[in-house]
Parts: sequence; structure tokens; C-alpha cells
Amino acid sequence: MTAAINLVADIGEVLVSEAEIAAKVADLGARIGADHGDRPLTLVSVLKGSLPFMADLMRAIPIPVRIDLMEVSSYGGTSTESSGLVRILKDLSASIEGEDVLIVEDIIDTGLTLNYLLRYLRGKKPRSLRICTLLDKPARRLVDIPVDYVGFTIPDQFVVGYGLDYGEFYRNLRFVGVLRPEVYSSPPE
Repeated sequence: MTAAINLVADIGEVLVSEAEIAAKVADLGARIGADHGDRPLTLVSVLKGSLPFMADLMRAIPIPVRIDLMEVSSYGGTSTESSGLVRILKDLSASIEGEDVLIVEDIIDTGLTLNYLLRYLRGKKPRSLRICTLLDKPARRLVDIPVDYVGFTIPDQFVVGYGLDYGEFYRNLRFVGVLRPEVYSSPPE
């Protein structure tokens, strides 16, 4: 990663604007609320990337929700690739047995990490287990994942913003943008 990070200049194009995200989150929240009726829902966010999405989504869901957080690490790949080999760094803080659970993801790429997470969470015996993702990148899918709620289907480009990062930066952008290739392909200084 280069020493100088320029949040604006490092973006090649805005793929999903702040306004488009806000409209889609409102739509997803309404659909999720309608699908669950008056039953409480537990949202599970996978740290760190999905935090902005979950924060906005939970406020858009018109039924009682509780939240929980997990942190997983996919190791063995490069800085821009997931290996699918998963370690759980932070597990749920409460039981989800008998609960309606919605996994909230920022992006589904290969599906390897999420596939592991689905198997893991099913073992905790939730009443139901669904998935909501802001971004879906099906061109890179290696595992078929049943996604219940999709915000945007995007092309196979390296994206950052609205929680998505490169080297822990760019998460604070209010939009999803395509990172210029020279930013992540140049050797570290």
C-alpha cells in the first residue's frame, strides 16, 4: 500500500452513490420487516466491513431487532483475496437458539467464508437463518450461497467504501467506489 492515501483520488469511479445506498437500505429494511411480521429478529454482523450497513439497516427495519457481532479471519490468501480458511476471532455474545437470525454482510464474493459461517451458525440451532448483503459479486462465487436479500449486484472490481476497506482504510467513504488498480498493485513503500 502506498504511503499517501487520498480518499478521493484513489477512487476510479463511484459504483454505488450515497443516495442509492440510502434508498436500497430503506427498501431492504421494509422488506425484511414485512417478511418477519411481528417476530423479533437478531441481526448478526460480521466485523468490520458490515458495520455501517448494519447500523443503517437496523434503523430501517420496523420490527424489534437485537444485534450481535462476530469477527472472523480468512487467512492464507493475499491482501485482496480470501482463502476461505476461517478462524472465529469473536463469537456471538448471546445464544441464537430458537431465534430468527439475519446475517448482515457487506459483500459476498467467493462465498467461502460465508459458507463456513452458515454451517457454524446452523449448529447453534436458530429458528431461521437468512442472509442480507449490500453487495453481491457473483462472478467470483466459488460456493453457491442462498442469499435472501441483495442490495446491489456488482461486477468483478475491487471496491471500497461504506465499510469496505483496503488495508483498513476507505471504510469511512459514504459511497462504494472502485479502487484504482495502481493503489493495490503497487509494492508497499
